[in-house]
Amino acid sequence: MSKAKSKNKETWKTIFFFLAIVTVLSSLFHYAIVTLYPSRIYIGALMWCPAVAAILTIKLNGGSISSLHWNWGNWKYIRWSYFTPTLYALITYILIWFFGFGGLVNKEMVLDWAKELGLVGIGTLNVTVAVIVAVILLGTIEVIRAMATTLGEEIGWRGFFIYELRKVLSFTGVSFFSGIIWASWHWPLIVYYGENIILELVMFFVVIISMSFMMTYYTFKSKSVWPAVLFHAVSNVYIQKVFPPLTTKMEGSEHWLGENGIMFAIVTLAFGIYYWRKAIKEKI
Repeated sequence: MSKAKSKNKETWKTIFFFLAIVTVLSSLFHYAIVTLYPSRIYIGALMWCPAVAAILTIKLNGGSISSLHWNWGNWKYIRWSYFTPTLYALITYILIWFFGFGGLVNKEMVLDWAKELGLVGIGTLNVTVAVIVAVILLGTIEVIRAMATTLGEEIGWRGFFIYELRKVLSFTGVSFFSGIIWASWHWPLIVYYGENIILELVMFFVVIISMSFMMTYYTFKSKSVWPAVLFHAVSNVYIQKVFPPLTTKMEGSEHWLGENGIMFAIVTLAFGIYYWRKAIKEKI
C-alpha cells in the first residue's frame, strides 16, 4: 500500500471513529428529547456532543485541542458571517410576505414583545419601538447567548470534522458530505417536532447542505472556527426567533414558512450555489 493510500485510510478511520462517538453520545440526548420533557437543557447538551466527540477523538489519537482553530481570524469573515445569514433570512421572509404566504405584522406577538420589554402604553409608537428594540436585543444579546450552544456543534463539525474531510475530499466533497452528516444528525428532532415529516426532512436537508457550503467557505477562508459559530447562531436567531414571530400564518401556506419551509430552502440553495461557485473560483 502506498504512503498516500495509507494516510487516507487512517484519515477515514479517524472520521468514522469521530462519527461513531457523535452517534453514541447524541442518541442519549435524542432519546431524552423525544421521550422525556424536551427542555432546552437536553437540546443544549445534544449540541455539545460533536465538540466532546472531537476532543475525545483528538486525545485518543494523541493530538492537541489547540488544533481546533481557536484563533479569532480576520474580522472581515466575522462580519460576513453575521451579515450573510441575516440577509438570507430577511430575503426569505420578504418573499413570504410578498407572495402572500404570511402576513406582516403579527400584532399579538408584537404586543407580547412590548409587554415583555415594558413598552406597553408609552404612546402611539409603542408597536414600532417594541419591534425595533426586540430585534436589536435578539440580534445581539440573543445571538451571544445562542453562541454558547452553537459553539459545541461547530467545534465538532467545522473545527474538526471538515478539516479531516479536507485531507481526502475537495471543497465540494467536504461541504456536501459534511452537510449530509450534519442534516442526518438532526433527523430525530425533525421527526419529533415535524408535521409533514417527509417534506420537512427534504427541505431541511436542502437548507443544511446549502448552509454547509457557506460555512465551510468561511471556515477555510478564515482558518478559524468562530465565523461558523457566529453564522450558526445568527441563522438560528433570525430564522427561529425574529422573523417567524412577526409573521401571521395564512391557511394553506404553512409549508412555505419556517426553517423547514420551502421558501427558506429555495433561498439558502441559491446562496449555497453562489458560495460553491465562489469557492471553486478561488480554488479553496
